Amino acid sequence: MALAIPKETYNGKIYNVQLGTGDKAVTIGGASALPFLGFEGTFPNKPAVAMEVMDIAPDEWPDTVKNAIGGAGASPAQWAKFCQDAGADMVALRLMGTHPDQQDKSPDDAAKIAGEVAAAVDIPLMILGSGHTEKDTQVLQAVATATRGKNCAIGKAVEENYKTIAAAAMANDHKLIAMSQLDVNLAKQLNILLSQMGFDKERIIMDPMSSALGYGLEYTYSVMERIRLAALLQNDPMMQTPIVCDIGVNVWKVKETMAPDADVPEWGGLEDRAKAWEVITASGMLASGADMLIMRHPGAVEKAKELIAELM
Repeated sequence: MALAIPKETYNGKIYNVQLGTGDKAVTIGGASALPFLGFEGTFPNKPAVAMEVMDIAPDEWPDTVKNAIGGAGASPAQWAKFCQDAGADMVALRLMGTHPDQQDKSPDDAAKIAGEVAAAVDIPLMILGSGHTEKDTQVLQAVATATRGKNCAIGKAVEENYKTIAAAAMANDHKLIAMSQLDVNLAKQLNILLSQMGFDKERIIMDPMSSALGYGLEYTYSVMERIRLAALLQNDPMMQTPIVCDIGVNVWKVKETMAPDADVPEWGGLEDRAKAWEVITASGMLASGADMLIMRHPGAVEKAKELIAELM
């Protein structure tokens, strides 16, 4: 008797979202089944991997990552070129220097840097604020205007500032990253609010917040899985936006990616251990429904892309 593999029937589909322009444009989303279950649905677009670039020197990053980047970190534009050469699908420019507790760079300074980075690479660009709600409102308006025509992903818009950032993205023909605090209902509510102000839901990329392996990965996984089930099984149009996971910022601040070999010899060599921590975190996010990852170490990016190729 032949084995009959049970198959789930899905009613919904994830929206296709294109980023960038020309031959190097990247499209994410489009899945009609849970991640990588090719016998139940179709997956026209593979998950994309973006490499993070900072507008200031990454002094707070562990040496493992800084050494891998080397002299490329001297300027954001040079760093972006390095990421493109390293095989990144996208560049994620994080404007941390605009934070009042960092260098408090002006919106004009941020716009200049964003323009230089956009001109330096052919691959799509994602532009992220510093996480300071008030300052991001000013900064992201300026960078959205400076990169008009580049079809970037602008963010992160949160409940406190989504109206202004969404308006800037809409006026300059960009996509929008909408971030909520690890809650399915909050993620849906923010998408509803954006739609009510006229922002096309098919131009939204959802960021439900990420976490690192060993530091809340299971909870993040469960939230993302519920979002995907709502999108595909319940055919909820407000849950059908692609998902981005910002994992590098979480992975490279945990003790397992920083503790020297001498302190914890039983954990194995720091270089391999740290890269593996980012890759394994990435694999969990991919399995739970991530359409795009933001990563830091070029070696981890390479392994993550190999994993995606095998799963596809």
